[in-house]
Amino acid sequence: SEREKQEQTEVQKEKQRELILQLKTQLDDLETFAYQEGSYDSLPQSVVMERQRMIINELIKKLDMDLSEDIATLSPEELRQRVDAAIAQIVNPARVKEQLVEQLKTQIRDLEMFINFIQDEVGSSGKAEDGHCECAGRKDGGGSCKPNTRPSGNRVNPEDARKMRETGLHLMRRMLAVLQIFALSQFGCATGQIPRTLWQKDQASKDYSPLIKKLELSVERVRQLALKHQQEDHVISSSDLQDVPLGGRDELTLAVRKELTIALRDLMAHGLYASSQGMSLVLAPIACLIPAFTSTPQTMHPWELFVKYYNTKNGQAFVESPARKLSQSFALPVTGGVAVTPKQSLLTAIHTVLTEHDPFKRSADSELKALVCMALNEQRLVSWVNLICKSGALVQSHYQPWSYMANTGFEGALNVLSRLSNLKFNLPVDLAVRQLKNIKDAF
Repeated sequence: SEREKQEQTEVQKEKQRELILQLKTQLDDLETFAYQEGSYDSLPQSVVMERQRMIINELIKKLDMDLSEDIATLSPEELRQRVDAAIAQIVNPARVKEQLVEQLKTQIRDLEMFINFIQDEVGSSGKAEDGHCECAGRKDGGGSCKPNTRPSGNRVNPEDARKMRETGLHLMRRMLAVLQIFALSQFGCATGQIPRTLWQKDQASKDYSPLIKKLELSVERVRQLALKHQQEDHVISSSDLQDVPLGGRDELTLAVRKELTIALRDLMAHGLYASSQGMSLVLAPIACLIPAFTSTPQTMHPWELFVKYYNTKNGQAFVESPARKLSQSFALPVTGGVAVTPKQSLLTAIHTVLTEHDPFKRSADSELKALVCMALNEQRLVSWVNLICKSGALVQSHYQPWSYMANTGFEGALNVLSRLSNLKFNLPVDLAVRQLKNIKDAF
């Protein structure tokens, strides 16, 4: 009967499906065995298909494709169209941004030409045109002179030229403000930012291990000299600097100023740069889109980092407060018995160095050496450097991602510097300005 034929057909199909599945399993096992034995070079087909399936699924997620329907029901052309549409959603915005950048460049060039035109009009307006003679040469060497007959209405009045220039500059400022807002909203960039692509690629792979080694050697040398002085004098002290004209030249002082400070300076300067403030007003709105027109970031001395910390923390207002001034005059504690925090001591130390060294135009190296000597005298070198390292705003604004500071947080260097924390120092702080102060006092 018809029913029996249908049942036999279903049974036959089921047997075929089971046979196909069994054959696939045996084929996979055979390919896997042959691949493991080394007699089959390529990967098993099941492994290849699994990896391809994973890649296809990831592409579908990244492209945000709508494949809710069964792929088997779609023709190859329909699949191709869906893939093209998904890729266009990613590529077209990038092309639109490129077109917008070109339009912005064109508008900027037009603005610059307009400014040049206004400047030319202002420059030529001061020249008198009436009464000038235009002489035409003759073949016989003579010449005829005729007065300028141009109508005086073509002259630009200086007052009108000034108004035109002010109007043009006002329009330019408004246009630049609009461009700035547009760039911020469309591209997420702002003025003052330095594109990371400006730095050379080989700079990102700079090895800072020699700088660490140099710091370790200098710390060990200072530590050995310090222990030697402690055994002799119980307290580390430099020579009597008041009696010796070239005082402070003992071995320990030289090691601190010329070896330890220089090693610390070089390590802190790794990847350190100054924020660019020289961006022109015209190119500022799209500075992050036109790196070719942006000036190369300038290097920055680590002492400037301490000065920036001093300024951001209102160090001058803190040090020059009336209560602190009275405490300095009468040698009385201003904290009421409370211990001075590392931040307060650092602000006071920076203020002291600036007050003593800036009037004599001392270099940044000299001021950093004075600060390091003061830090060793107060046993606060690690805590003061740590305050700079933990200042997130300074680190993010002035250090590249590949720098030692940004990568490690300066932890290794702080551990090395901590070897000097238990030693007592009495190093000269004003060595770079002592002779100049003596000369000034003499006159």
